[in-house]
Amino acid sequence: MSFIIYRDNMKLRIYVYKGVLTLRLPPFNPYIAIVIAVLSVSSSAVLVKLAAGVPAGIIANYRLLLAVLIMAPYVLLKYRNELKAIKKKDWLLTTLAGVFLAFHFILWFESLNFTSVASSVVLVTLQPIFAFLGTYFIFGERFSLGAVISMIIALLGSVIISWGDFQIGGMALVGDILAFLGAIAITGYFLLGQQLRRSLSLMTYTFIVYGTSSITLIIYNLILKNDFTGYTKSHWLIFLALAIFPTFFGHTIFNWALKWVSTSRISMAIVFEPIGASILAYFILGEVITSSQWLGGFVVIFGLFLFIMSTAKKREITISKKE
Repeated sequence: MSFIIYRDNMKLRIYVYKGVLTLRLPPFNPYIAIVIAVLSVSSSAVLVKLAAGVPAGIIANYRLLLAVLIMAPYVLLKYRNELKAIKKKDWLLTTLAGVFLAFHFILWFESLNFTSVASSVVLVTLQPIFAFLGTYFIFGERFSLGAVISMIIALLGSVIISWGDFQIGGMALVGDILAFLGAIAITGYFLLGQQLRRSLSLMTYTFIVYGTSSITLIIYNLILKNDFTGYTKSHWLIFLALAIFPTFFGHTIFNWALKWVSTSRISMAIVFEPIGASILAYFILGEVITSSQWLGGFVVIFGLFLFIMSTAKKREITISKKE
């Protein structure tokens, strides 16, 4: 028998065995892990920019394909029985989630060909708002007044960024629109994942989604007749870095931290990705943030913070029992 105690946004696990209570603490400070994850995901946009000349679909394909190949030995060895037992409906929904993930990367990576890292990452970070809108229309979740106001603030910030980029040039605005659509695509992926994670383990779900997403991207690249080979050694190192750092040291650590830290804290941490990405872009790519990007980015992040705080469930102490 085990109990999970929620206190101050930290999860403490208590196990009862033969009448003895055992408190399980995280093996590693989850907040340090979250900082590592934020820095790792912040590198994604910069790495894509460094792969200049490579089609967005190819970059996305190799990011996920290499991740699948790295995961395959472990998943096929430890989770093969779960893979065999997956229902047809779950296979279909997981495949659909993979398609959404594929087009998220296509749209987002393509946006980086037209606009700056700062603008692109800030607009993609609007995903929590689209997710909440999705849960409203699909699951009937209600909005609070605070959530509505914070959404308006965040969207106002995106308008400021887009208007500033339009002043710079029309192609920058195209990049902003692609990043905005990328945020909508990743929302579909997360909403399906919310449903599927009830019946599938994290490793199994991730492995299948990455796999189906890779297949989708292969088909996409074949249609566009993009070359799968002929890239430089530095390009291949960038593909591998994308598979390792933002994927495993980023999203995987976030998923691990959810075991010990509340979802609201994780969401707040992810909001810092645009800041980390903009700093890396400044030092590595020499990108300078414009006044409209500073102002719009601040407004978006402020709005997202308000949104997350207004939608988070406030719990001082909650105990849930697991047999």
